[in-house]
Parts: sequence; structure tokens; C-alpha cells
Amino acid sequence: MRKKNIRFVYMIVVGIIISKLLDTIMVGAHQEHNRFFDFFISIAITILVWEGNLRIDTLMNRKFPWEKNPGKRILVHLPTSVFFSALVIHLSMMAFDKFVCTLPAQTKDSFMITAIILGVLISIIILAIEIGSQFFNNWKRSLVEIEKYKSESLQSQLQNLKNQLNPHFLFNNLSVLSSLVYIDQDKAVDFINQLSKVYRYLLDNRNNELVSLERELTFINSYTYLLQIRFDKNIRFDINVPTEKTHLMLPPLSLQMLVENAIKHNEISNELPLTIHIKIEDNMLLVSNNLQLRTSNEISSKTGLQNIKDRYRFFTEQQVEVIQTEKTFAVKIPLLK
Repeated sequence: MRKKNIRFVYMIVVGIIISKLLDTIMVGAHQEHNRFFDFFISIAITILVWEGNLRIDTLMNRKFPWEKNPGKRILVHLPTSVFFSALVIHLSMMAFDKFVCTLPAQTKDSFMITAIILGVLISIIILAIEIGSQFFNNWKRSLVEIEKYKSESLQSQLQNLKNQLNPHFLFNNLSVLSSLVYIDQDKAVDFINQLSKVYRYLLDNRNNELVSLERELTFINSYTYLLQIRFDKNIRFDINVPTEKTHLMLPPLSLQMLVENAIKHNEISNELPLTIHIKIEDNMLLVSNNLQLRTSNEISSKTGLQNIKDRYRFFTEQQVEVIQTEKTFAVKIPLLK
């Protein structure tokens, strides 16, 4: 109803209908005069009421968006539109009576009341259609966003599983395990237990949208254990997270992806040990590492970081922050309540 061409056609039709209804309801209430002039006045009042209500609707969209508080929107919008419509109709009819055609004194009050009631009722009907149309459009848009989120979420889950279940990951850990079996059988048993915990976490949380920081850290402890066995003293982890913050939430495997990125893009050796810090800063989880990019490093597609940003976009307006200096690389991700 907001498209200009169609809108004015509707206004003309509604104006003519109102004029005919008034003639039918209030026979003899006003003096005979040009019928086309009646239609013109009725259409003019309809345009004033309709356009005014559209401006009110635009204002309400800014002040009371449907998405945030639909109940409050209706409580404010409906009385405002009804009052505006009644006021415009009343003032228009008074101007009509004074400057165009004087209404008979004996029927003037009843005619005015009937015109206002009829105009307000039609305004309410039009307003209900407009509100229903907005609800329907928002509902369609939300369905599209939900489907988009589901698609991206599934892609994210699949990508996470691929990152961890790929042949390189399995091959590296089996190679480490085969060495441990001959060197230290007790450590080999611990390694198998931690590896099983990593895969159990992946399977248990593949359909979850959010997990607690406590659960993610428990998983990371198992994951970093495997990495430390593999890289020995060449990799270090400094995890400093207060217990009172572990109830906060984050998308599953977000922390693991940040650790994996640090390992993927940096040199790790006796001469260049990698240190990864995990801590809380400004109610955000900060993951940082010393920057020592691989000389033969492939150009990063940054799909891991984009994956995390896309998932956070559905839960909060807070942004994932990437901070890079000459010596360090850090990523801050929001912690959700």
C-alpha cells in the first residue's frame, strides 16, 4: 500500500466509497449540491488521513520497531493513528461546513459524528491491513534469514569437522601415537584418551549453536595436550580464564579454530617456539600468539576467521576484533550471556 501509483488509486476508491456511504446513511443530512464535488472533498480528506497515517507509521518504525517490541508498538501506534484520523476528519468537516456548504443545524452534529466514526473505522481497517502486511513481510524476511543461518551453520559445522577429521590431522596423531607406543606406553594411553575426548566433543556438539566457555576450555585442554605431545617444548599454551567467566557462551570450536590458525600460519621449531595466550579482556576472549609467519606460507583464505564472524553475527552486534602488529597476532571474540 506504500507504492505511490497503487496507493493513490486506493485513496480515490476509498474516498468515493466513503462519500457514497455518508449519502446512504445520512439521507437529507446536507443540502443538495454537485455530486462530483462531494467525491472530491471525500477523496481529499482520505488522502490527508492516509498520507498522515503513513508518516506516523514511518515515525513509529524508527521509534518502536516491530522486531524489538511489537506490543508497545501497537499500544502507541493504534491510539495515535485513531486520534490523528478523528482530528483530521473533524477539522476538515468543520472547514467544509464553514467555507463550502453549511450543514443543516438539526442534523449537523449527527452528520459530523457519523463522518468521524466512519472515517476512523475505515482508517483502522486500512491500518490493520498495513500492520498485517508489515508483519507478513517481516515474517518472510525472518524465515529467509533463518534458512540462511541454518545453511551457514551447517557449512560451518561441516568445515569444522573437515578441519579436524582430515587425513593430515589423523595421520599426524597416529604417527605420534605409534612412536609413543614404543617409547612410553603410559603416555600412549593418555594420548589415546585425550584423542577420544577431542572426537567425542566434536560429535556431541556438532548440532549445538552455542556452548559454555567451560566446555570449550575442557575440549581445548585435550586438544592442546595432543599438540604438545606432537610439538614438545616448541609450543606453549598460557590459559588464564577466571572461573566466574566460564559460564559465558560462544559458538562451539571457535577457540579451537583460532588455535589451529596460529599453528597453521606460524613457524614452530626449537629456534622459534610458538606461544599461544588465552585470556579474558573486556568481557571478550582474547587469543594471541607471537607472530613468526612461515616463509613458505600459503596465502590465507581467512575462511576460519570469516566462519567465526558469520556465526557471531546471528547472536550479537558485537564485532570479532582482529589485531595484528609486527610481533603479535590477536583475535578477540565476544562472550555471550
